[in-house]
Order: sequence, then structure tokens, then C-alpha cells
Amino acid sequence: MTGAVGGRDAIPSALARSWLLVPAYEADRIAAADASAADAVILDLEDGTPERDKGSAREDVVRRLQSRSAWVRINAVTTRHWRDDVDALRGQPGLAGVMLAESTTPHDVDRTAAQLGADVPVVPLIESAAGLDSARQIAAVPAVVRLAFGLNDFRRDTGIGAGALALAYVRSQLVLASHLAGCAPPIDGPTMDGDPDVLARESAVTAEMGMTGKLALHPEQTEAINAHLSPGSDEIARAQELIARLGEDGSGISDGSDRPRLARAKSLLEHARDFGLMADGG
Repeated sequence: MTGAVGGRDAIPSALARSWLLVPAYEADRIAAADASAADAVILDLEDGTPERDKGSAREDVVRRLQSRSAWVRINAVTTRHWRDDVDALRGQPGLAGVMLAESTTPHDVDRTAAQLGADVPVVPLIESAAGLDSARQIAAVPAVVRLAFGLNDFRRDTGIGAGALALAYVRSQLVLASHLAGCAPPIDGPTMDGDPDVLARESAVTAEMGMTGKLALHPEQTEAINAHLSPGSDEIARAQELIARLGEDGSGISDGSDRPRLARAKSLLEHARDFGLMADGG
């Protein structure tokens, strides 16, 4: 699915549903990621690459970015690898953006953006209580397109459980921080379990909380994530029916609740078109 420099099949980062992390040093897994349904492939120079392989993996990433597009997860600003990452990636033609590990303050993101250039999008990973406390300020950094939830490291930092209720506050804070900063809705953490039913349940939580993207660790998860985070056929039909009844211009609105319902229906159909689920004129 990834071709010449310029990206995958043109799902904008603000709308991308499945974000597939793949170790930057494993060519076979990168090839599998390229063949997957992922809206965004992220070459992982952080946790996905062992310490001994970081240098060679970074060189492999740079070679790839000469002719192919990808996101890259880079090491935290507080590590010795961050400087090597940004120096290597600066000016690379295929760099779609960076996911910044362990984003704790807006200064972390500002420093990264200053090194890479204003035109490089940044997705900060919120992986700690300190990062969550600064989420609104981090989201307001101009280079930020979305926030992402580093779920497992966040749980390790805070001791919070894995259940939807335990993490509801965190997810809602990321959604609110994104909205207040004018960013696209955030990207949820990955599903560790390989069971499709577990992925379906956790993706439903993602959507219910107002998050519109989700990290994936396996290519097989990407198609299901895309489906779970896209408008369904019934939703599309209901939105079309509502717009037909109220009118594109709202001429059929009869009470105050109709206007926000019409706006939501229009937004849903716009996303359905973006994802290729209906014709442009549908």
C-alpha cells in the first residue's frame, strides 16, 4: 500500500484510524506492515528496537525514507538517542511525521519540532501522569496534529488498572485536551490480546470515549480497527435519511435539537466519504 514518497493511500493523519507500530530493524515485519490495511505505519525506533540495534535501524529508516513514506516513533527527549533520531530524520523526503515517546511537557514537543522543521507533524505519546497533567499545553503546540495514549507505560507509571472504567478519566482528558487545542481526536492505546473479540470490545471503548484512532501491534488488527472506527452502513443510512428530512441547508429544522443532529449527520457522511465507504455524491 505504501508507494512513492508522499504516503499511504492518502488517509490524512487527522483521520487515520489504525496506526501500526513495527520494529524499525525487522525488514520482514515492515514488509507485512506495508501490505496491511493500516492507515499509518510507524517505524519504531523506541521500545520496538533493542538498544544494540538502534543505530543500524536508524540507518535503515533513513534509506527507506528516500523512496517511501512512513511515520517514525522516536526516542524520548530525555534519552541519548533522541538527538541521533532527529539529526537523522531532519529533511528526509518520506518522513510523514514523528511520534514522540514519553512526551511530558510542551517543551519536549517544541524542541523536537524545532529540530525537524515546522512542516513535520508530531504526535506526542502521553505515557505518564506528568504527561497527562500537561496534555492541554502539549496539544496546543503548533506542530501537534493529535495526541496518542501510551496505555501500557501509563499504567506502569500510575498503577491504574486495565479496565475501561479505570482508564475512562485518562481517555476523556486526552479527548478534551485535543478538542480545546483544536487538534483531531486522540489515538487510543493498543490491544495486547490477539483475540478478535477483545479487539472489538476495546475498539468499541475507543469510539465511545471519542477517540478516533488506535495503535496496533499486529498487521492483522488493522482491518478490524478501521471497521470499528468507521461509520457503519446503518449509521450512514440514518444520517442520509436525517439530512433528506431536514435539508442540507437546515430548511426543515423544527426544534433546537435538530441543528446539532444535522451537523453530526453531515460530519459522519464526510468521514464515510474520506474512508471510501460511499461515493462523493452520496
